[in-house]
Amino acid sequence: MKRGKIQPLLLVLILLLTAFLNAHTGFAAKEEKDKEPKQEEKQEEKKEEKEDLSVKFKIPEYVLNVAKENTYPNPSQDLPQLEPSKLTKSLLETSEVKIENPDLILLLNETTINKPILALGYRATIYLGRWPLNYESKETATNWEYQKVNTNFYDNRGGKAPYKFHYVQEAQKIVRGGLTAKVPRANDVKKMMLLKAAEKTQLPLSFETVVGAGTKKDHYYNIPPKMLGYLDAYATAVNEKGTVTYGEVYLALKGGKRFINVKNVTSQGIGAWIPIQDHLSYKFNAVEVPR
Repeated sequence: MKRGKIQPLLLVLILLLTAFLNAHTGFAAKEEKDKEPKQEEKQEEKKEEKEDLSVKFKIPEYVLNVAKENTYPNPSQDLPQLEPSKLTKSLLETSEVKIENPDLILLLNETTINKPILALGYRATIYLGRWPLNYESKETATNWEYQKVNTNFYDNRGGKAPYKFHYVQEAQKIVRGGLTAKVPRANDVKKMMLLKAAEKTQLPLSFETVVGAGTKKDHYYNIPPKMLGYLDAYATAVNEKGTVTYGEVYLALKGGKRFINVKNVTSQGIGAWIPIQDHLSYKFNAVEVPR
């Protein structure tokens, strides 16, 4: 008799405990889910970040695009993001250090590794060299008066009415940027820095840009009577600062496994000046005495 009473009571207790645990688990899962940022919030944050960058790197009104007027056609320096092959992607995932160097990725893309029929005891280590592996951007700033490329002048001291004049490039000018310090495999570092800076600023960047002789811009400036007018044109540039990481890269094969091993990892601070292609800033001054 007592036994029959205990069993239903035990059953009720088990059901109540199960219901409590399910409710608690569901609440905990909901609470955890609520803690996670929603997809809409993530997208909104990315949108706000892009808007902040667009404001930060907004081109001022006194900086004009002369790509159409430039008598020297500058080649586009757009560096496409190199897509790693299936093998390269699997190898990059095995590396403990992030690898973004386009030239190293290209080398891995051109690598073919055939699996041996008998992988037992199969080992090989291939030294690929010491490479700059990745670049992390710390600071990006614009300089709208990076380098003077031209000065137009007119003397209107004998004039009785305002004189209108505009910019004309008197001589061809080559504007070069570069790294602020000597580093190994400098060209690889420049490529990575250019990619990061272009992605952040959305500006047409190149380590070299040319302003051709005879380039004109139909944007007029008035020189009052009894005054002299000076119109200075400046090449513009971006100053990029960050850290480049180096390491000795080994391709290791062990049995049926293939992986990348990076040794002797070092980091180094680096900066660069990168001109903005076909963009000039103008500074007009009307003065009473020659400068």
